[in-house]
Formats: sequence, structure tokens, C-alpha cells
Amino acid sequence: MKDFQDFEIKSDEDDNANGIVIKALDDLTKTVNDRFEEVEKKSDTTKIVERLDKIEAKANRAGGGKAEDDPSDERKAFGTYLRLGANAPADEIKALTVSNDEQGGYLAPAEMSTEFIRNLVEFSPVRSVASVRNIASSSVKYPKRTGITNAQWEGETEDSTESTVTFGQLEVPAHKLMTYVDISNELLADSGGTAEAEVRAALAEDFGQKEGSAFVNGTGVGQPEGLMTHAEIDHTLNGHATVLAPDQLVKLMYAMPAAYRNSGTWMMNGTTLGIVRTLKDGDGRYLWQPSFQAGQPETILGRPVIEAVDMPDLESGSFPILYGDFSAYRIVDRLAMSLLVNPYLLATKGVTRIHATRRVGGRITQAARFRKLKMATS
Repeated sequence: MKDFQDFEIKSDEDDNANGIVIKALDDLTKTVNDRFEEVEKKSDTTKIVERLDKIEAKANRAGGGKAEDDPSDERKAFGTYLRLGANAPADEIKALTVSNDEQGGYLAPAEMSTEFIRNLVEFSPVRSVASVRNIASSSVKYPKRTGITNAQWEGETEDSTESTVTFGQLEVPAHKLMTYVDISNELLADSGGTAEAEVRAALAEDFGQKEGSAFVNGTGVGQPEGLMTHAEIDHTLNGHATVLAPDQLVKLMYAMPAAYRNSGTWMMNGTTLGIVRTLKDGDGRYLWQPSFQAGQPETILGRPVIEAVDMPDLESGSFPILYGDFSAYRIVDRLAMSLLVNPYLLATKGVTRIHATRRVGGRITQAARFRKLKMATS
């Protein structure tokens, strides 16, 4: 066995530090040499040699093996756990107690889950059945004929009567929908891009919900004109304040000109649709029929139906059902949702601002293509 007195102590520290280490080694060497024979018979000396090698290596490092260089039990346990996970030795894991900050809690990093919990966002699918077009200016104007000629029955040799044709314009302006979101730079960095993606998704859902609501109930002032707010759309009276009469749905449908009736679509909310599904005609047949082919809509009286969450419920004086040719509702897109990320405005606060803007318009071009069902006033 190598004589422990042959070890050299090389340290950049002062003589005092070297003296302490050398004295410790001398004492250890004397003890080992005195009992070497006995220890060699009873156990393997490999561990002792490894331990002494570590002491020598630590003494040779800058700082002379100061106490602050030694990792704490918790740090060593945390490092072992990171390398081996559940396979780490039990005596290492027991030193790591996350619930106690001083026993490893400070060393255990907080975790940001990649799964976000989202509430369901519902919006009216008017865009799926309306006439949609992109525009390159702030509005679009449609020429409109407001009357027809006035022909007269005339006898032989009688002069014909003059007629005039009147024209007008219908303008559909694009309105601006906008907002902004301030988000912490720390959250952006710690989430690995997930937080920004969620903000963008939330903006898209919000804008979709807002425009869907405006397409149904918009006032037309600073926002699209809604289908249910157009004053020129006629209605059929249900006759009861809360009970839906199947015969009135048939009357509503056939109160429209055949050209519009045969291309019409029903629109109502889910609550009303659930009631309509229970209605039967005089022969016991359901007015509602399921789709018998993939990709085809369910029907009421043979015509498609869409579910719009923004439609009113069956209540006194309300208009819970709309039927019509939705190609007469014109949606104009001037600007798709535009996002502007500004990391400079609030940089001193560690915040990034995300601006979102959307320009869209909507308006009925022909009110005669639609008809509403009105519940009686109780």
C-alpha cells in the first residue's frame, strides 16, 4: 500500500490553510498506519483510498477545500434525483423535502404546465351561410333598383304611357373591432411560447364571438347591422306567449315568395331547437328530420337549420325563430384579425402589449328574403 506520508499538498491558499490540511492528513495517516493490518483483514481498503484521494483533490483546488465549497445534503440529493429519478437511493431522497423550503423546497423549481384550461366559447355561425366577400376600401356600395316600370293596357292606336325606373345605393361599411392585452415578459419566457399562443387563441375566440353576436343583433351604428334588428323584416304571429305551435312554422315558411322559400334556412338557439324537435304535424310526423348523409345538415320542414346562440328564447314578445335566404345578408371583410406585438411600450415594467384589430361589416340587402316568428305578448 502507498505510504500516505508521500502525498504532497499543493494549494494556492496561504500557509495557514495548508497547515490545517497537512495536520489533518498527518493525523489520519498515523491512525491508518497504526491500524492498517487490522483493517486490511476485516474489510476492503478501496473505500479508504477513494476517500483520501478526494481529500487530496479538494486540498489541491483553489480555496483549499473551504466549507462553503461542499454541497449541502439537499443539493446533492436534488442532483441525484435529477439524474436517477425514482431510482435514486432512499438515503438521498429523504434529504429532499419540497414541503420544507430549507430542506430542498428552494431548490425545486416551479413548473408551468403546458395544458391550459379553457372555457367553451360559443358564437353564432351566420358567416357559414351568409354571402361573404373581401373589400379593399372602407365600405362597398351596391346599386339598388327601388321600383319597376308601370305598363298599362292600351287599346288599338292608343299611345303607350311613359314609365320611370328608380335606382338607389346600398352601402355596407366595415366597422372596427379592437382591443389589447398586456402580458408579463416572465410569463412569455417561462411558458416557452405557450402563453402567447393562448393569448392569440383567446383573441380569435373573442373576435369570433363578438362579430357573430353583431351579425344577429347588431345595431348598425359603429357595428354590423344584425338580422334581428332590421325594421323591414315581416313576421308571423305564433299566437301563444311561450308554447310553440307547429302550424305557425308552416304558415311562416309559406308566407314567403316561393323563390326565396325554396332556398331558405332556419335559425334559432339550442333551447328552441330542442323544443322544435318534439313538434309533429297533423299526421304525427316530426317537423325536424336528422341528416341522413355525412356533411348534410338536419332539416325542419325539409329546409336546413343552424343553431345560433345569440337568438332569443321562447318568451313573451320575443322573435325566437328566423327563416330566410341568408345569401341576402352581406358580410364584408376589410381586414382579418391583425396582431401587433409591442415589447417596447412597457419594457421598463417587463410587460409586452399585444394589439388586435379587425374590420368587418354586415347588412341585409333584401329584407323580403327573411321572415321572423313572433311570440304573442302575454
